[in-house]
Amino acid sequence: MCRGFVFLLLLPGFLKSQSFIFPSAENWTELREGRTFSFNLDVTEAEKPKYTLEGVNGYRVTFDTLGHFSWTPSFDLVDRLEKQKEISILFQAEWKSGHRIRKSVSFLVLHQNRPPIVDDLPTFYVKQSTQNQYQISDDYVTDLDGDPISYKPIVSQMPEGMHFSSQGLITWNPSRNQFIALKNNPMLVEFIAQDQPDKLETKARIRIAQTQLDLPPDLLLLPGDSVFTIKEDERLNIKIYASDPNGDENLTNFGFVASDDRIPENALQKGTNAQGEFTWLPGYGFVDEAEKTKTFRLTFFILDKSGNRVERQTKIKVVDTENVEEKDKSLFQKYKNSLVSAKALIDRLDENHEKLSKTLKQAKKGKKHRAILNASLGATTGLSPVILSSDPTSYKAVSAIGGTTVLTLGTLEATEVIGKSKNEILDKLKINVEIRNQLQLEGDNFARKYALKSARREKTFDVDRDKLLPIINNQKLEFLELNAAQTAQPKYNNKEIKQTFVDFSEE
Repeated sequence: MCRGFVFLLLLPGFLKSQSFIFPSAENWTELREGRTFSFNLDVTEAEKPKYTLEGVNGYRVTFDTLGHFSWTPSFDLVDRLEKQKEISILFQAEWKSGHRIRKSVSFLVLHQNRPPIVDDLPTFYVKQSTQNQYQISDDYVTDLDGDPISYKPIVSQMPEGMHFSSQGLITWNPSRNQFIALKNNPMLVEFIAQDQPDKLETKARIRIAQTQLDLPPDLLLLPGDSVFTIKEDERLNIKIYASDPNGDENLTNFGFVASDDRIPENALQKGTNAQGEFTWLPGYGFVDEAEKTKTFRLTFFILDKSGNRVERQTKIKVVDTENVEEKDKSLFQKYKNSLVSAKALIDRLDENHEKLSKTLKQAKKGKKHRAILNASLGATTGLSPVILSSDPTSYKAVSAIGGTTVLTLGTLEATEVIGKSKNEILDKLKINVEIRNQLQLEGDNFARKYALKSARREKTFDVDRDKLLPIINNQKLEFLELNAAQTAQPKYNNKEIKQTFVDFSEE
Protein backbone atom coordinates (compact mmCIF):
# COMPACT_ATOMS: atom_id res chain seq x y z
CA MET A 1 0.00 0.00 0.00
CA CYS A 2 2.76 2.45 0.83
CA ARG A 3 4.60 1.85 -2.44
CA GLY A 4 1.46 2.40 -4.49
CA PHE A 5 0.77 5.63 -2.59
CA VAL A 6 4.30 6.93 -3.34
CA PHE A 7 3.90 6.06 -7.06
CA LEU A 8 0.71 8.13 -7.32
CA LEU A 9 2.45 11.09 -5.72
CA LEU A 10 5.29 10.95 -8.21
CA LEU A 11 3.16 10.43 -11.30
CA PRO A 12 2.01 14.06 -11.78
CA GLY A 13 5.58 15.35 -11.55
CA PHE A 14 6.69 12.66 -13.98
CA LEU A 15 4.10 13.72 -16.55
CA LYS A 16 5.11 17.36 -16.26
CA SER A 17 8.69 16.48 -17.19
CA GLN A 18 7.67 15.19 -20.61
CA SER A 19 8.76 17.39 -23.52
CA PHE A 20 9.51 17.23 -27.24
CA ILE A 21 12.96 16.47 -28.63
CA PHE A 22 13.55 18.56 -31.75
CA PRO A 23 16.69 18.68 -33.93
CA SER A 24 19.64 20.17 -32.06
CA ALA A 25 21.28 21.77 -35.10
CA GLU A 26 21.63 25.53 -35.03
CA ASN A 27 18.97 27.39 -37.07
CA TRP A 28 17.20 24.11 -37.84
CA THR A 29 13.92 26.00 -38.31
CA GLU A 30 15.38 28.04 -41.17
CA LEU A 31 14.21 26.49 -44.46
CA ARG A 32 14.53 27.33 -48.16
CA GLU A 33 12.01 27.00 -50.93
CA GLY A 34 12.38 23.82 -52.95
CA ARG A 35 14.64 22.10 -50.40
CA THR A 36 13.33 19.13 -48.47
CA PHE A 37 13.65 19.23 -44.69
CA SER A 38 12.83 16.18 -42.59
CA PHE A 39 13.36 14.88 -39.08
CA ASN A 40 11.89 12.39 -36.62
CA LEU A 41 10.08 13.97 -33.71
CA ASP A 42 10.66 12.35 -30.32
CA VAL A 43 9.79 12.88 -26.67
CA THR A 44 11.68 12.40 -23.42
CA GLU A 45 9.21 9.72 -22.27
CA ALA A 46 9.96 6.07 -23.09
CA GLU A 47 6.35 5.35 -24.00
CA LYS A 48 5.73 6.66 -27.51
CA PRO A 49 2.66 8.88 -28.03
CA LYS A 50 0.54 9.60 -31.06
CA TYR A 51 1.71 12.70 -32.93
CA THR A 52 -0.45 15.25 -34.74
CA LEU A 53 0.02 18.66 -36.38
CA GLU A 54 -2.10 21.79 -36.62
CA GLY A 55 -1.73 24.84 -38.86
CA VAL A 56 -0.29 23.07 -41.96
CA ASN A 57 -3.23 23.43 -44.34
CA GLY A 58 -2.01 24.16 -47.86
CA TYR A 59 1.69 23.85 -47.02
CA ARG A 60 2.02 20.20 -48.16
CA VAL A 61 3.67 19.04 -44.98
CA THR A 62 4.05 15.27 -44.55
CA PHE A 63 3.73 14.10 -40.93
CA ASP A 64 2.61 10.74 -39.62
CA THR A 65 1.52 9.58 -36.17
CA LEU A 66 5.00 8.15 -35.48
CA GLY A 67 6.57 11.61 -35.70
CA HIS A 68 8.15 11.44 -39.19
CA PHE A 69 8.16 15.05 -40.44
CA SER A 70 8.99 16.07 -44.02
CA TRP A 71 8.41 19.35 -45.82
CA THR A 72 9.54 20.77 -49.15
CA PRO A 73 8.37 24.41 -49.20
CA SER A 74 7.03 25.28 -52.65
CA PHE A 75 8.76 27.94 -54.70
CA ASP A 76 5.65 30.14 -54.65
CA LEU A 77 5.45 30.21 -50.84
CA VAL A 78 7.61 33.32 -50.33
CA ASP A 79 7.34 36.40 -52.54
CA ARG A 80 10.62 37.55 -54.04
CA LEU A 81 10.16 41.02 -52.56
CA GLU A 82 9.40 39.65 -49.08
CA LYS A 83 12.52 37.43 -49.08
CA GLN A 84 11.28 35.42 -46.08
CA LYS A 85 8.08 34.27 -44.42
CA GLU A 86 7.39 32.96 -40.93
CA ILE A 87 5.02 30.00 -40.61
CA SER A 88 3.94 28.58 -37.25
CA ILE A 89 3.13 24.87 -36.90
CA LEU A 90 1.70 23.34 -33.73
CA PHE A 91 3.11 19.93 -32.75
CA GLN A 92 1.07 17.75 -30.38
CA ALA A 93 1.77 14.43 -28.67
CA GLU A 94 -0.94 12.44 -26.90
CA TRP A 95 -0.53 9.31 -24.80
CA LYS A 96 -3.08 6.55 -24.29
CA SER A 97 -3.65 7.84 -20.78
CA GLY A 98 -5.08 11.03 -22.27
CA HIS A 99 -2.11 13.17 -21.27
CA ARG A 100 -0.80 15.41 -24.02
CA ILE A 101 1.76 18.13 -24.67
CA ARG A 102 1.79 20.85 -27.34
CA LYS A 103 4.52 23.02 -28.79
CA SER A 104 4.31 25.74 -31.46
CA VAL A 105 7.38 25.99 -33.73
CA SER A 106 7.93 28.96 -36.03
CA PHE A 107 9.70 28.07 -39.28
CA LEU A 108 11.42 30.82 -41.25
CA VAL A 109 11.12 30.01 -44.96
CA LEU A 110 13.61 31.87 -47.15
CA HIS A 111 13.02 32.71 -50.78
CA GLN A 112 15.09 30.53 -53.15
CA ASN A 113 15.95 32.24 -56.39
CA ARG A 114 15.94 30.32 -59.70
CA PRO A 115 17.70 31.17 -62.97
CA PRO A 116 15.72 32.43 -65.97
CA ILE A 117 14.19 30.01 -68.48
CA VAL A 118 14.73 30.68 -72.19
CA ASP A 119 12.55 28.96 -74.81
CA ASP A 120 13.37 28.72 -78.53
CA LEU A 121 13.40 32.29 -79.78
CA PRO A 122 11.92 33.44 -83.09
CA THR A 123 14.43 34.02 -85.87
CA PHE A 124 15.93 37.48 -86.16
CA TYR A 125 15.38 38.51 -89.78
CA VAL A 126 17.62 41.36 -90.98
CA LYS A 127 17.88 43.66 -93.98
CA GLN A 128 21.01 44.80 -95.73
CA SER A 129 22.35 48.28 -94.93
CA THR A 130 19.54 48.84 -92.46
CA GLN A 131 19.58 49.35 -88.72
CA ASN A 132 17.87 46.10 -87.74
CA GLN A 133 16.53 45.63 -84.22
CA TYR A 134 15.30 42.64 -82.35
CA GLN A 135 13.85 42.79 -78.86
CA ILE A 136 14.01 39.54 -76.88
CA SER A 137 10.46 39.15 -75.61
CA ASP A 138 9.44 37.97 -72.17
CA ASP A 139 7.02 35.67 -73.96
CA TYR A 140 10.06 33.44 -74.52
CA VAL A 141 12.28 34.42 -71.60
CA THR A 142 10.72 34.03 -68.17
CA ASP A 143 11.82 34.05 -64.56
CA LEU A 144 9.76 31.80 -62.32
CA ASP A 145 10.40 34.13 -59.39
CA GLY A 146 9.27 37.23 -61.30
CA ASP A 147 12.74 38.84 -61.14
CA PRO A 148 13.70 41.49 -63.71
CA ILE A 149 15.97 40.03 -66.40
CA SER A 150 19.00 41.63 -68.05
CA TYR A 151 21.06 40.25 -70.93
CA LYS A 152 24.79 39.85 -71.50
CA PRO A 153 26.30 39.18 -74.93
CA ILE A 154 29.04 36.60 -75.53
CA VAL A 155 31.42 38.82 -77.45
CA SER A 156 33.16 35.97 -79.26
CA GLN A 157 29.80 34.89 -80.72
CA MET A 158 28.77 38.30 -82.03
CA PRO A 159 29.34 39.38 -85.66
CA GLU A 160 31.11 42.65 -86.33
CA GLY A 161 28.94 45.71 -85.83
CA MET A 162 26.30 44.01 -83.69
CA HIS A 163 25.20 45.63 -80.41
CA PHE A 164 23.51 43.71 -77.64
CA SER A 165 21.92 45.79 -74.84
CA SER A 166 21.25 44.69 -71.28
CA GLN A 167 17.52 44.89 -72.03
CA GLY A 168 17.79 42.22 -74.72
CA LEU A 169 17.68 44.63 -77.64
CA ILE A 170 19.87 43.45 -80.52
CA THR A 171 20.92 46.11 -83.02
CA TRP A 172 22.81 45.24 -86.17
CA ASN A 173 23.49 46.85 -89.52
CA PRO A 174 25.06 44.02 -91.54
CA SER A 175 27.50 44.82 -94.31
CA ARG A 176 26.93 43.58 -97.85
CA ASN A 177 29.22 40.56 -97.41
CA GLN A 178 27.64 39.67 -94.07
CA PHE A 179 24.15 39.85 -95.57
CA ILE A 180 25.08 37.63 -98.52
CA ALA A 181 26.66 35.06 -96.20
CA LEU A 182 23.36 34.75 -94.30
CA LYS A 183 21.50 33.60 -97.39
CA ASN A 184 22.83 30.04 -97.26
CA ASN A 185 24.26 29.97 -93.73
CA PRO A 186 22.01 31.48 -91.03
CA MET A 187 23.97 32.56 -87.98
CA LEU A 188 23.55 31.36 -84.38
CA VAL A 189 24.51 33.95 -81.74
CA GLU A 190 24.75 32.94 -78.11
CA PHE A 191 23.96 35.23 -75.17
CA ILE A 192 23.27 35.06 -71.40
CA ALA A 193 20.00 35.86 -69.63
CA GLN A 194 20.68 37.04 -66.08
CA ASP A 195 18.11 37.71 -63.37
CA GLN A 196 18.41 40.66 -60.99
CA PRO A 197 19.60 41.21 -58.35
CA ASP A 198 20.95 37.68 -57.69
CA LYS A 199 22.53 37.39 -61.16
CA LEU A 200 21.72 33.73 -61.84
CA GLU A 201 22.46 32.99 -65.50
CA THR A 202 21.10 30.88 -68.34
CA LYS A 203 22.83 30.55 -71.70
CA ALA A 204 20.66 30.76 -74.84
CA ARG A 205 21.00 31.50 -78.55
CA ILE A 206 19.20 33.25 -81.35
CA ARG A 207 19.11 32.42 -85.08
CA ILE A 208 19.78 35.27 -87.55
CA ALA A 209 18.72 35.04 -91.20
CA GLN A 210 17.91 37.26 -94.21
CA THR A 211 14.52 39.04 -94.26
CA GLN A 212 12.89 42.34 -95.19
CA LEU A 213 10.97 42.59 -91.86
CA ASP A 214 11.63 45.55 -89.62
CA LEU A 215 10.68 46.23 -85.94
CA PRO A 216 8.81 49.50 -85.33
CA PRO A 217 9.28 51.63 -82.22
CA ASP A 218 7.30 50.27 -79.33
CA LEU A 219 6.67 50.42 -75.64
CA LEU A 220 6.03 47.02 -74.11
CA LEU A 221 4.27 46.39 -70.79
CA LEU A 222 4.51 43.00 -69.13
CA PRO A 223 2.04 41.70 -68.21
CA GLY A 224 0.21 43.28 -71.11
CA ASP A 225 -3.28 43.14 -69.57
CA SER A 226 -5.57 46.07 -70.26
CA VAL A 227 -7.16 45.76 -66.79
CA PHE A 228 -5.50 44.73 -63.52
CA THR A 229 -7.68 43.81 -60.53
CA ILE A 230 -5.81 43.72 -57.25
CA LYS A 231 -6.57 43.81 -53.54
CA GLU A 232 -5.38 46.52 -51.17
CA ASP A 233 -2.73 44.18 -49.73
CA GLU A 234 -1.62 42.90 -53.16
CA ARG A 235 1.45 44.28 -54.92
CA LEU A 236 1.13 45.44 -58.54
CA ASN A 237 4.21 44.74 -60.64
CA ILE A 238 4.54 45.82 -64.28
CA LYS A 239 7.77 45.62 -66.28
CA ILE A 240 8.35 48.25 -68.98
CA TYR A 241 10.50 47.68 -72.06
CA ALA A 242 11.11 50.28 -74.75
CA SER A 243 12.61 49.73 -78.19
CA ASP A 244 13.69 52.19 -80.85
CA PRO A 245 14.79 51.51 -84.41
CA ASN A 246 17.73 53.82 -83.88
CA GLY A 247 19.01 52.12 -80.68
CA ASP A 248 18.71 52.81 -76.99
CA GLU A 249 20.73 56.00 -77.28
CA ASN A 250 17.86 57.55 -79.22
CA LEU A 251 15.53 57.26 -76.25
CA THR A 252 15.38 60.32 -74.05
CA ASN A 253 12.84 59.64 -71.30
CA PHE A 254 10.01 57.40 -70.18
CA GLY A 255 7.58 57.58 -67.30
CA PHE A 256 3.91 57.40 -66.38
CA VAL A 257 0.89 59.55 -65.55
CA ALA A 258 -1.81 58.35 -63.15
CA SER A 259 -5.38 59.59 -62.96
CA ASP A 260 -5.15 59.24 -59.16
CA ASP A 261 -2.61 61.63 -57.65
CA ARG A 262 -1.96 59.26 -54.70
CA ILE A 263 0.28 57.09 -56.90
CA PRO A 264 3.87 58.07 -55.99
CA GLU A 265 6.41 58.87 -58.72
CA ASN A 266 8.98 56.53 -57.19
CA ALA A 267 6.69 53.60 -57.95
CA LEU A 268 8.51 53.46 -61.29
CA GLN A 269 12.13 52.38 -60.92
CA LYS A 270 14.21 52.91 -64.06
CA GLY A 271 16.97 50.42 -64.76
CA THR A 272 18.08 52.13 -67.99
CA ASN A 273 16.55 54.49 -70.55
CA ALA A 274 14.79 51.51 -72.10
CA GLN A 275 13.77 49.37 -69.13
CA GLY A 276 11.95 49.94 -65.87
CA GLU A 277 9.68 48.30 -63.33
CA PHE A 278 6.49 49.68 -61.84
CA THR A 279 5.94 48.33 -58.31
CA TRP A 280 3.12 49.60 -56.09
CA LEU A 281 1.22 48.42 -53.02
CA PRO A 282 -2.11 50.26 -52.46
CA GLY A 283 -2.38 49.80 -48.69
CA TYR A 284 -5.52 49.18 -46.65
CA GLY A 285 -6.61 52.82 -46.65
CA PHE A 286 -6.62 53.31 -50.42
CA VAL A 287 -10.29 52.36 -50.94
CA ASP A 288 -13.06 53.77 -48.78
CA GLU A 289 -15.18 51.08 -47.17
CA ALA A 290 -18.31 52.63 -48.67
CA GLU A 291 -16.89 52.45 -52.21
CA LYS A 292 -15.78 48.81 -52.14
CA THR A 293 -13.60 49.38 -55.25
CA LYS A 294 -11.47 52.18 -56.71
CA THR A 295 -10.54 52.35 -60.42
CA PHE A 296 -7.94 54.60 -62.09
CA ARG A 297 -5.79 54.65 -65.22
CA LEU A 298 -2.04 54.43 -65.70
CA THR A 299 -0.55 55.88 -68.85
CA PHE A 300 3.06 54.87 -69.59
CA PHE A 301 4.94 56.88 -72.17
CA ILE A 302 8.35 57.08 -73.83
CA LEU A 303 10.00 59.90 -75.78
CA ASP A 304 12.83 59.81 -78.30
CA LYS A 305 15.16 62.57 -79.47
CA SER A 306 12.81 63.46 -82.32
CA GLY A 307 9.96 64.14 -79.91
CA ASN A 308 7.99 61.06 -80.90
CA ARG A 309 5.80 59.89 -78.08
CA VAL A 310 4.51 56.34 -77.60
CA GLU A 311 1.88 55.58 -74.95
CA ARG A 312 0.41 52.47 -73.42
CA GLN A 313 -2.60 52.62 -71.10
CA THR A 314 -3.86 50.16 -68.53
CA LYS A 315 -6.72 50.30 -66.03
CA ILE A 316 -6.16 49.42 -62.36
CA LYS A 317 -9.07 48.26 -60.20
CA VAL A 318 -8.34 48.10 -56.46
CA VAL A 319 -10.75 46.07 -54.30
CA ASP A 320 -11.36 46.97 -50.67
CA THR A 321 -9.65 44.33 -48.52
CA GLU A 322 -9.94 43.42 -44.89
CA ASN A 323 -6.85 44.26 -42.85
CA VAL A 324 -5.79 40.78 -41.80
CA GLU A 325 -3.12 42.00 -39.40
CA GLU A 326 -5.49 44.31 -37.55
CA LYS A 327 -8.20 41.65 -37.60
CA ASP A 328 -5.81 39.14 -36.03
CA LYS A 329 -4.98 41.64 -33.28
CA SER A 330 -8.69 42.24 -32.62
CA LEU A 331 -9.50 38.52 -32.61
CA PHE A 332 -6.61 37.81 -30.23
CA GLN A 333 -7.91 40.49 -27.85
CA LYS A 334 -11.36 38.89 -27.91
CA TYR A 335 -9.74 35.48 -27.37
CA LYS A 336 -7.73 36.79 -24.43
CA ASN A 337 -10.57 38.83 -22.89
CA SER A 338 -12.88 35.81 -22.92
CA LEU A 339 -10.31 33.74 -21.04
CA VAL A 340 -9.56 36.63 -18.67
CA SER A 341 -13.27 36.85 -17.77
CA ALA A 342 -13.41 33.08 -17.29
CA LYS A 343 -10.27 33.09 -15.11
CA ALA A 344 -11.59 35.98 -13.03
CA LEU A 345 -14.77 34.08 -12.24
CA ILE A 346 -12.84 30.87 -11.53
CA ASP A 347 -10.65 32.76 -9.03
CA ARG A 348 -13.72 34.23 -7.34
CA LEU A 349 -15.38 30.82 -7.18
CA ASP A 350 -12.23 29.34 -5.64
CA GLU A 351 -12.25 32.08 -2.98
CA ASN A 352 -15.97 31.55 -2.36
CA HIS A 353 -15.47 27.77 -2.07
CA GLU A 354 -12.88 28.30 0.65
CA LYS A 355 -15.17 30.74 2.46
CA LEU A 356 -18.16 28.35 2.32
CA SER A 357 -16.01 25.47 3.55
CA LYS A 358 -14.98 27.47 6.61
CA THR A 359 -18.61 28.46 7.29
CA LEU A 360 -19.72 24.84 7.10
CA LYS A 361 -16.94 23.79 9.46
CA GLN A 362 -18.04 26.43 12.02
CA ALA A 363 -21.67 25.31 11.72
CA LYS A 364 -20.76 21.73 12.57
CA LYS A 365 -19.07 22.95 15.77
CA GLY A 366 -22.09 25.09 16.80
CA LYS A 367 -23.95 22.62 19.06
CA LYS A 368 -20.88 22.13 21.24
CA HIS A 369 -20.81 25.79 22.25
CA ARG A 370 -24.43 26.97 22.11
CA ALA A 371 -27.56 25.98 24.22
CA ILE A 372 -31.15 27.13 24.72
CA LEU A 373 -32.42 27.77 28.33
CA ASN A 374 -36.07 26.82 28.96
CA ALA A 375 -37.94 27.46 32.26
CA SER A 376 -41.54 26.43 33.14
CA LEU A 377 -43.78 26.48 36.22
CA GLY A 378 -44.18 23.35 38.33
CA ALA A 379 -46.72 22.79 41.14
CA THR A 380 -48.19 26.00 42.68
CA THR A 381 -48.59 25.94 46.52
CA GLY A 382 -50.20 29.34 47.32
CA LEU A 383 -51.23 32.83 46.25
CA SER A 384 -50.84 35.78 48.68
CA PRO A 385 -50.19 39.53 48.56
CA VAL A 386 -46.67 40.76 49.18
CA ILE A 387 -45.86 44.25 50.54
CA LEU A 388 -43.05 45.82 48.56
CA SER A 389 -42.53 48.93 50.80
CA SER A 390 -42.65 49.53 54.60
CA ASP A 391 -43.68 53.16 54.17
CA PRO A 392 -47.43 53.46 55.06
CA THR A 393 -47.80 56.49 52.79
CA SER A 394 -46.68 54.56 49.75
CA TYR A 395 -48.35 51.26 50.19
CA LYS A 396 -47.81 48.78 47.29
CA ALA A 397 -48.75 45.12 47.10
CA VAL A 398 -48.46 42.48 44.38
CA SER A 399 -49.57 38.89 44.15
CA ALA A 400 -46.91 36.25 44.75
CA ILE A 401 -46.99 32.64 43.74
CA GLY A 402 -45.26 30.01 45.75
CA GLY A 403 -44.33 26.53 44.60
CA THR A 404 -41.76 24.70 42.42
CA THR A 405 -40.20 25.72 39.02
CA VAL A 406 -38.68 23.35 36.39
CA LEU A 407 -35.51 24.58 34.52
CA THR A 408 -34.56 22.77 31.24
CA LEU A 409 -31.15 23.23 29.49
CA GLY A 410 -31.28 21.71 26.00
CA THR A 411 -28.81 21.78 23.10
CA LEU A 412 -29.70 22.65 19.53
CA GLU A 413 -27.49 22.97 16.46
CA ALA A 414 -26.70 26.67 16.16
CA THR A 415 -27.22 27.03 12.44
CA GLU A 416 -30.80 25.78 12.77
CA VAL A 417 -31.57 28.66 15.15
CA ILE A 418 -29.09 31.43 14.36
CA GLY A 419 -28.21 32.37 10.71
CA LYS A 420 -28.52 30.02 7.73
CA SER A 421 -28.95 26.28 7.72
CA LYS A 422 -26.23 23.74 7.07
CA ASN A 423 -28.17 22.39 4.06
CA GLU A 424 -28.13 25.82 2.42
CA ILE A 425 -24.35 25.98 2.74
CA LEU A 426 -24.02 22.51 1.18
CA ASP A 427 -26.26 23.61 -1.73
CA LYS A 428 -24.06 26.65 -2.32
CA LEU A 429 -20.94 24.50 -2.30
CA LYS A 430 -22.49 22.18 -4.88
CA ILE A 431 -23.48 25.07 -7.20
CA ASN A 432 -20.05 26.66 -6.75
CA VAL A 433 -18.26 23.44 -7.83
CA GLU A 434 -20.64 22.81 -10.77
CA ILE A 435 -20.15 26.29 -12.27
CA ARG A 436 -16.39 26.20 -11.65
CA ASN A 437 -15.92 22.79 -13.31
CA GLN A 438 -18.09 23.71 -16.29
CA LEU A 439 -16.23 26.98 -16.81
CA GLN A 440 -12.82 25.25 -16.54
CA LEU A 441 -13.84 22.64 -19.13
CA GLU A 442 -15.25 25.12 -21.64
CA GLY A 443 -12.34 27.51 -21.09
CA ASP A 444 -9.77 24.74 -21.74
CA ASN A 445 -11.56 23.71 -24.94
CA PHE A 446 -11.79 27.34 -26.12
CA ALA A 447 -8.10 28.07 -25.38
CA ARG A 448 -6.96 24.93 -27.19
CA LYS A 449 -9.27 25.18 -30.22
CA TYR A 450 -8.34 28.79 -31.01
CA ALA A 451 -4.64 28.77 -30.13
CA LEU A 452 -3.70 29.53 -33.77
CA LYS A 453 -4.45 32.75 -35.67
CA SER A 454 -5.96 30.82 -38.57
CA ALA A 455 -8.46 29.09 -36.26
CA ARG A 456 -9.66 32.41 -34.81
CA ARG A 457 -10.53 33.61 -38.33
CA GLU A 458 -13.15 30.88 -38.66
CA LYS A 459 -16.87 31.70 -38.23
CA THR A 460 -17.13 29.29 -35.29
CA PHE A 461 -14.88 31.53 -33.17
CA ASP A 462 -17.64 33.99 -32.18
CA VAL A 463 -20.11 31.12 -31.74
CA ASP A 464 -17.82 29.29 -29.29
CA ARG A 465 -16.95 32.56 -27.60
CA ASP A 466 -20.63 33.23 -26.95
CA LYS A 467 -20.93 29.80 -25.30
CA LEU A 468 -18.78 31.05 -22.44
CA LEU A 469 -21.08 33.99 -21.69
CA PRO A 470 -24.02 31.97 -20.21
CA ILE A 471 -21.57 30.25 -17.86
CA ILE A 472 -19.83 33.48 -16.81
CA ASN A 473 -23.26 35.13 -16.30
CA ASN A 474 -24.92 32.05 -14.77
CA GLN A 475 -28.11 33.02 -12.93
CA LYS A 476 -27.20 30.70 -10.06
CA LEU A 477 -24.30 33.03 -9.21
CA GLU A 478 -26.80 35.29 -7.43
CA PHE A 479 -27.53 32.46 -5.00
CA LEU A 480 -23.83 32.27 -4.11
CA GLU A 481 -23.89 35.96 -3.00
CA LEU A 482 -20.41 36.69 -4.36
CA ASN A 483 -18.67 39.85 -3.23
CA ALA A 484 -20.12 42.72 -5.30
CA ALA A 485 -16.97 44.76 -4.76
CA GLN A 486 -15.05 42.43 -7.11
CA THR A 487 -17.03 43.26 -10.27
CA ALA A 488 -14.08 45.11 -11.88
CA GLN A 489 -12.21 43.05 -14.49
CA PRO A 490 -8.80 42.08 -13.11
CA LYS A 491 -5.65 42.42 -15.22
CA TYR A 492 -3.84 39.16 -15.88
CA ASN A 493 -0.65 38.74 -17.84
CA ASN A 494 -0.25 35.91 -20.35
CA LYS A 495 1.64 33.77 -17.85
CA GLU A 496 -1.16 34.01 -15.29
CA ILE A 497 -3.79 33.10 -17.89
CA LYS A 498 -1.70 30.11 -18.96
CA GLN A 499 -1.60 28.86 -15.35
CA THR A 500 -5.39 28.43 -15.49
CA PHE A 501 -5.74 27.49 -19.19
CA VAL A 502 -2.58 25.61 -20.17
CA ASP A 503 -3.35 25.72 -23.93
CA PHE A 504 -3.61 29.51 -24.06
CA SER A 505 -1.57 30.89 -26.97
CA GLU A 506 0.26 34.22 -26.81
CA GLU A 507 0.39 34.75 -30.58
